[in-house]
Amino acid sequence: VFEGVSAVCVERCDEVTLQTPAGWALAVLPVALSNKQDPSPFPLPKLPEGFLIELRYWDYTWRFVLNRVEGSLLTMLELKPLFDVELDVAPWLVSCRLTSLNDHDESTSPSRKELQIVNVERNGSVLYTWKGTKGTTCIGIYDPHNKQNKLLYVFDREVPLISCSVNMERTLLAVSILQFTRRGLPMDTFRPVSRCLTLLIEIQPVNNTKVLKAVDSDVRVQFVHPAADKRVFPENHLLVVSEDRCIEHICIRVVVEEGYRVMVQNPDRLHKDIVAEDFLWVQWDTEGQRLFYAIEKENNAVLMCIQFYPDRNYEMLLSFPLGLSLTGTKLRLVNFGYNHFQEESLELLNLQVFTNHAGTMSVCYSHPVRNKLEFTYSIILLHHGWKKTYTVSLEASGCDCISEPTFINIGYYYVAVYMPGYFLHLINTQHPNLACHSLFLSGKDAKVKPWNHQRYMLSLSDLVLDCQLGKMYKADLNPQTLLLFMRDSKLDCHQLAAMHCAVLYLQSDSEAEAQIIHWMCDLPASGTFDLIQEFILGTLYRKVISETNAMDKLLPYSSLFNWDGEIPGIISSTENISQPVFGGKIPNIQGFWKELNRNVESVKNLESLQNPWHNTNSLRRIKTELCLKMKVDERANKHLRNILENAKKILSKVNTCSSEQQVVPFFQEEDCHQMVLIGLMVEKLKEHLLNYLHYIGKKKIELIVNNYVLNLLECIRQIVDEIWKKCGLKSHILCLSSGEKVNPAAFVAFHMMTRVLEAAEGLFLPLPPGYHTIHIILGVRCLPLHTLLHYIDLGVLHVTERFVTRLLEELDNSKTNESFKFSIVTRIPEAIGQKISHLWDHPTSSSCIARDYVETLLRNQCTQQKSKTFFLREQTTFESEFLPLTYLARFLMEVEDHALNSFEEQENVDAKFVEKVALKQTLTLLGLENE
Repeated sequence: VFEGVSAVCVERCDEVTLQTPAGWALAVLPVALSNKQDPSPFPLPKLPEGFLIELRYWDYTWRFVLNRVEGSLLTMLELKPLFDVELDVAPWLVSCRLTSLNDHDESTSPSRKELQIVNVERNGSVLYTWKGTKGTTCIGIYDPHNKQNKLLYVFDREVPLISCSVNMERTLLAVSILQFTRRGLPMDTFRPVSRCLTLLIEIQPVNNTKVLKAVDSDVRVQFVHPAADKRVFPENHLLVVSEDRCIEHICIRVVVEEGYRVMVQNPDRLHKDIVAEDFLWVQWDTEGQRLFYAIEKENNAVLMCIQFYPDRNYEMLLSFPLGLSLTGTKLRLVNFGYNHFQEESLELLNLQVFTNHAGTMSVCYSHPVRNKLEFTYSIILLHHGWKKTYTVSLEASGCDCISEPTFINIGYYYVAVYMPGYFLHLINTQHPNLACHSLFLSGKDAKVKPWNHQRYMLSLSDLVLDCQLGKMYKADLNPQTLLLFMRDSKLDCHQLAAMHCAVLYLQSDSEAEAQIIHWMCDLPASGTFDLIQEFILGTLYRKVISETNAMDKLLPYSSLFNWDGEIPGIISSTENISQPVFGGKIPNIQGFWKELNRNVESVKNLESLQNPWHNTNSLRRIKTELCLKMKVDERANKHLRNILENAKKILSKVNTCSSEQQVVPFFQEEDCHQMVLIGLMVEKLKEHLLNYLHYIGKKKIELIVNNYVLNLLECIRQIVDEIWKKCGLKSHILCLSSGEKVNPAAFVAFHMMTRVLEAAEGLFLPLPPGYHTIHIILGVRCLPLHTLLHYIDLGVLHVTERFVTRLLEELDNSKTNESFKFSIVTRIPEAIGQKISHLWDHPTSSSCIARDYVETLLRNQCTQQKSKTFFLREQTTFESEFLPLTYLARFLMEVEDHALNSFEEQENVDAKFVEKVALKQTLTLLGLENE
């Protein structure tokens, strides 16, 4: 069995053939016959990576998904089926005998031309129509939540239905039908008949029918749907959009009679008002219940937005210039269902607006095709105040026909621009300033299954409707393909874009995050950017904006502020747009409009927000000053105490995993320098957020900051844990006295920990306490002594108190170990040397203690007894005749006698001790220690 796949069970089978796609290997697996009733396992041969295998045996199916080597069966953007008229509707129609009958009096399944989707409502319900028995035309609805169908209405004859909508309670049905005979003539040639008839029908139960409009132009209808959590109101709001460029709003009040009969109140006196006129493009936002439309003003298109409410009237809330001309453009209706009797034209304006609850608004449109060698499209990011224009080269494409691109909303972070046969562009709408944060694919990588460029696909925000086949899909990124593309990419821009896309889009998928970390382990360090820094900042960004959307521009998403690289096949340009004009009472409106207004307001401070939230040089200076104060008097500095208290709060919330779950033993020692960094980060981050988010309160900001720093430490721990898991390391490798030979994987782990350290220090981010100790111990196990010491001298490895303590306690005093200890002790910082010198009974340690004692004694003498006169005592008979040493010893004795502080903490250390150590060291240097 190859790694990661368990054995397959089969029964009474001579051989099994693993069928793979064309051009891939074909594996035939011999299987021994088994007389057992239970299936018997058989081993699979070692196959190369890169297979998507499906094994079928009778009613059993086994599937294996292995990493690919070349090519990919999966596509980056996949369409997940949500609805199919043949699967979800046709069987129900046949079982209920709602279709035409054959000669045997059996209900027949309708053809695709007879069973068609006409609209999709807010809750995902699909309205469809089909040809019923005896030439009737039926309208039904499919509920995706309970997967049930319901018959809504039946016309007693065949009618061409061009638009349909039902209210949320399913009591009223609005339809638009065309009135003509099969020959294209009116039913009564002697009586003038309008081409399009718009009706309002009571369907609970089926009762009265009201003619709303009779005109010669096509008319679309759409009910306004309240949110699912809103109570039902007696009023229904209907939009009637006619192609003579007029939108009417009709208020329909209903009454309930006899306890169940829902009827329109005063059907002859319905309140109507005109919402918009003379527009050239209009879109209905199904999810947000907003109406977008574009009008022409002084050769410039202006986008308007009207918000509809279920319990009150509508209001105009937004208008801003698009910066393009609509002269000569034909009218286009977006998201008002699909008219099967109207041919789509490339002359129509291909424009679509996408919004989400985070307050982002993206306006996407394609430019007229000038030639077959390139294609241009733009996206206006209202929440950033920019317009990005992209020009794609089509020379390398093998397609002959140029269709218009389709814009699809992908989650909360991306908008996909897809032109079948040419390219797929995933534009990062949250951070569009750098092109390397968006993913551009062309050729085979840009295929979308099961998209056929020969069919017309209608984009409904994040849904895609195949109008010809009657299928509806949810557009989604394929996690496996995304990770595989990230792994196989050779270009830095592709690697960075794919990695950010995976971090943001896959959310808290621990397996995906582990794959990203493993992938980073196999890559050499890039000179353009640091992938580890990008992963850390991207992960923290994703987590913090899940708490509040207000953080999207206040905290870093990437370590890059400029990128001058090029993406093959595409060029882009950026320009500022005019500020939008808000109407109504935006500040009092919650949800999308409040967030959009906040984003637009933040554009005014964009220059200050583009800078990092902290200045690394300033933080380094503050940290250095604090560390110096720690040496003098830690308790005397109030600022330092506050910083250390902040750090203690953070560390107290660390999720202390069990030893089985935690691979690397972090957070098991006190590291004053890391605590200062942690506390300093908390302090500066609070100051930064209070400047912009003071309205949410200090407690909320403190919670956000604490979670941010805590997530940072957890993220670094996760990275190192995954590195150790990949390398197969256990905590026993940190035993300094172990004689076990070091596995080559330990060198990889040490190298990656070094890269993580460089990434953190580059951003001046704190590390989990214990990081430096584990790093240097791993270096001791992996590196030769001269390399280890060189790394220490360069500052790559940091000597910690915990490491030196373990070094002196765990290693014996053999000649090799003494030399090693001496090399380390001579490189330890002064503060650490004073604490651990008593642990090593060695002349070097004694010398260190003696020097520190003399330095401390003389410093105090100089500061505290400047006016004191000293008289050196006379030499005794037992003193050494080495005059410099004798003089120093007598001077120290005199200082000891007059010192204001008695050095009780220096046990067994006095002038005599200093004299003995100095004499012994001198004799050693002279080679006379044995005489």
